[in-house]
Parts: sequence; C-alpha cells; structure tokens
Amino acid sequence: MDLDTFYVEAERLRDSQLKGKPVLVGGLSARSVVASCSREARRFGVHSGMPTREALRLCPEAIVRRGDMDYYSGLSRTVTEIIAESAPLFEKASIDEHYLDLSGMEKHFGAFKWAHQLRGRITHHTGLPISFGLSANKTVSKIATTMAKLSSGELAVDQGKEKPFLAPLSVGRIPGVGRQLQLDLAYKGVSKISTLQQLPSDLMEMAHGKIGLQVWRKGQGIDPSPVTPYTEQKSMSRERTFMADTTSQAVLKKKLMDMISDLGYELRAAGKMTGCITIKIRYSNFDTHTKQTVIPYSSLDDVLITKALALFEKTYSRRLLVRLLGVKFSNLVAGSYQIDLFSDSQEAVSLYKSLDGIRSRYGYKAILRAAIL
Repeated sequence: MDLDTFYVEAERLRDSQLKGKPVLVGGLSARSVVASCSREARRFGVHSGMPTREALRLCPEAIVRRGDMDYYSGLSRTVTEIIAESAPLFEKASIDEHYLDLSGMEKHFGAFKWAHQLRGRITHHTGLPISFGLSANKTVSKIATTMAKLSSGELAVDQGKEKPFLAPLSVGRIPGVGRQLQLDLAYKGVSKISTLQQLPSDLMEMAHGKIGLQVWRKGQGIDPSPVTPYTEQKSMSRERTFMADTTSQAVLKKKLMDMISDLGYELRAAGKMTGCITIKIRYSNFDTHTKQTVIPYSSLDDVLITKALALFEKTYSRRLLVRLLGVKFSNLVAGSYQIDLFSDSQEAVSLYKSLDGIRSRYGYKAILRAAIL
C-alpha cells in the first residue's frame, strides 16, 4: 500500500484550493529542490529532486508549498495505526509505504476484498488517497501499486502470472534498478523486462555481480524476501561511560553531539530515518534515567542534534555526577534524508553527500563538527 503523492495530498488537506492544480512541495528559496510534485506538475516534465527554479521554469503556474515534516509524520503515523488495527502482519517500509502479508486470508474473507475495505477506511479517516498492489511477493506488489496509481488504485496479479505481467514493462520499473544500471542495460539492448527474462542468470551475474542476479530474479517475478513485522523497538544506539564522572555540561553535550553525528551517518548509510529519540543518563550512584520524544522522521544531524539537546536539558535535571550517557534512535523507517531539506538548497544536499562520502572512505572520524572537537 502506497500513499499517492503523499506530501502534495497532505498539503491539499490543509488547503482544498490546491486540488487539481500543479503543486510543488519543497523549500521556498531560489536554490531549493522539489521534494514532491503533483501529477499536474509532472505533465510539464517536473520531477522530484529537480531544482525548484528549473521546475518553475517548466511550469510557471505551479504553486510551491514549503514542506512540513512534523505534519507529514503525524499523518503517516495515523495511517500506520489504522493498518495495525487490522493487518495480521505488516512492515512500514517508508513514511508513505507499507507491505502487508495477507497469507491465508484468501481462503476465508478474500485478500483483495479485505485490502479494498482497508483502503477505504484509510481514505475515510485521513482524507488521503492510497493505492495497493496485490501479488505473491514484494517486488511484484510494489510494481503493481505503481501501475494501480494510473487507474483505479487497486491491482491484483494472480500467482503464476507474474512473468507476463512484468514482461512489457521497462527494466527501470524493477526496484533496485537505478538510472545508471538502466542506461547500462539499455546500451546492451535490454530495455524491457521481457528481454531480461530471456537472458541466462549467470550472464547478468557475470556482468553486474550480485545486483545483476537480484535484478534478474526480480524480473522473473521471483522475490522470497519476507514481510518484516513492524515494531517501534527497531533501533540503533550509542553509549559512552566516562573515565571520570562529570557534571560538565560542555563535556556531556559535546559527547552527545558526537554520538548523534555518528548515528546520523549510520542512518543515512542505511537509507533510514528515525521518528523517536531516547536519552539515557546514569549517575555516579548508578541511578539511571531515560526520556524519549517523538520527532518528525529525519536523518539530518542538524535536526537530530537540536531535538536531542532539548531532550537532554529535560532529562539532566539533578546536576549530579554522570557516569554514563547514551542516545537511541527508534521507530526507524526507510527514506532519503533529502526530504528533510524542505528549506535548504541543493548545495546542502550535496554537502551531506560529500561528508558521508568522505566518512565511508576514510572512517567517521575523518571529518567532524568543530563543536565536537
């Protein structure tokens, strides 16, 4: 199940006058980038990731709205809660996408009918349009959902019909096929999935390694990856025990910023965002206190540090010697950190990518914030 042009439709909930008009969601500065755009804007060649200035040149009538991640995160959680009330097993893949495992339901109620009714409940309670694709595996379901958006919003691919369903589509439809791999395959004469299906698997593996083999399998409609149960406990964390207990706010905040920057890099490397921050403080007498806060989904150091320092101020109130300090990110979902940058420029996106590139090559400590030193 995938929310249709989520950010745009969320803005239309707040302002009904945006319906039917070309809408861009992103930053408002001249150097901002488009985080999302309506179908009306796409007809002019506008797409996500495009500089806002270029998008407005292609579509001068477009209405620009600054993104509000706090608002979008709240709507996303509402959709997840509605799904959790009914779905036997589901995985929150991103802020606007869920995988549901309805195995066995076709024998009793009917999987398609059940999904149709759930889709209706989501739209009724939130006002957000959502589409679904139903099939035997994740890959075909994801592609079917994309196709469903172009028609009724619902599409089922019967088991055993996966290959003929995929055959006429572009290889770019296969999840995991990026722009470069698509161009490389097209250069070799493979532009349609039907052509890919006729190739030997070892040829794809020889030319493109494990990724090539994975793409070949998905092109055959084969994807054994299971739906991973969604849980708020999915997390990553860091803890530091001080050699000498301290009450120094400067030392504590510096160490907290260091841990968050490290975790932020790990988040972005994994293609994840966090929706919850927890601070842990253990005092010299071994009393341990934790406090957490729900935040708009993010993976940007600037956002995470600001939220964490505010939470630290609320947690560290006893002014006792601190033995251990920890931070945890939980409620993780897949997503690009670019969608955080509603008010930032393309240069800011490039800066984060450059910093992460340096760290991936030379290690996290290769480049740090001056405040951490």
